[in-house]
Amino acid sequence: MRALLKSKAGPGAALADLAAPRIGKDDLLVKVRRASICGSDMPIYNWYSWAPRRFPLPMVFGHEFCGEVAEVGAAAKGFRKGDFVSIESHVYCGKCPQCRSGQQHVCRELKIMGIDLPGGFAEYARVPARCAWKHRTKGLEDVGSLLEPMGNAVYAALVEKIAGKSVLVLGCGPQGLFAVAAAKSGKARPVIAVDGSAFRRRLATRMGADLTLDPAAPDYAARVRKAAGDPGGVDVVLEMSGAPAAIEAGLKAVKSGGRVTAFGIPPGPLSIDWANDIVFKGIRVFGIAGRQIFGTWKTMDRLLKAKAIDPRPVVTHRFPISRFQDAFAVMNSPKKDCGKVVLEIS
Repeated sequence: MRALLKSKAGPGAALADLAAPRIGKDDLLVKVRRASICGSDMPIYNWYSWAPRRFPLPMVFGHEFCGEVAEVGAAAKGFRKGDFVSIESHVYCGKCPQCRSGQQHVCRELKIMGIDLPGGFAEYARVPARCAWKHRTKGLEDVGSLLEPMGNAVYAALVEKIAGKSVLVLGCGPQGLFAVAAAKSGKARPVIAVDGSAFRRRLATRMGADLTLDPAAPDYAARVRKAAGDPGGVDVVLEMSGAPAAIEAGLKAVKSGGRVTAFGIPPGPLSIDWANDIVFKGIRVFGIAGRQIFGTWKTMDRLLKAKAIDPRPVVTHRFPISRFQDAFAVMNSPKKDCGKVVLEIS
């Protein structure tokens, strides 16, 4: 099979001919159709941040993918050859206290396909059957790889009811754009999206944002409060960027008794005003790690079938896997004039 292999330390990767993976009794062999590039693939490709410490060389990466079942392990029940599946990248143990209490997404022994285990930038991938979401139809083939990242945003936005509440989305990368759509599907009003990129602010409008703002604007904070209709701030902040300045701004923008969802990963430890921005305001802070397995997937399925969310406008670029260098160049562009970049595998 052809596969995108990270074989040595340093920037880049290589398209290699490898043997298709062998599966165990609890696994599926998936013929990968599409895979999308995540922001967390960039440290692997560019070889910086956490990747040199964690990613095992050589290995195929990529954790957002979908495809057709090509082979079913002897003990993998509920699947048959030809089923169209999207992949839950979090491989959970099923035995720890978190798994046994319905919190598989924060499993103590969690491994991630494409980061800790071989991934989906390949024509075939070995997938534990417990990590495959089977679609009843093939109507989502073109966006099946997006369900994994979209699930993060759906969980982040809808961890509590938001109908009629003002929502501030900080960061309009793909996760933030999905969060805008998720907030709208939850009947939040208004949904305010913030990003420094005019390109991504336009995408946020397409995804349903009622107002988009540049955080560098001098009247940014005042406009947030005015749009929320409350001098105290917004009801809900969805922090999707991880930028320290955005995290601080979000804690200032949420009103007393409000909620902050923490999804974005900052580059290092933060200094925050714990007493004034959290304790005395009585806010709730939700840490979001992945998606609930498979509760969030069921929610996404319902929203997609009802056409309450359409992820397609987030996809701005598609490339065959043979042009992976062009795909990663788009992701590396300092202008960030892109949304989701998808690789067509087979």
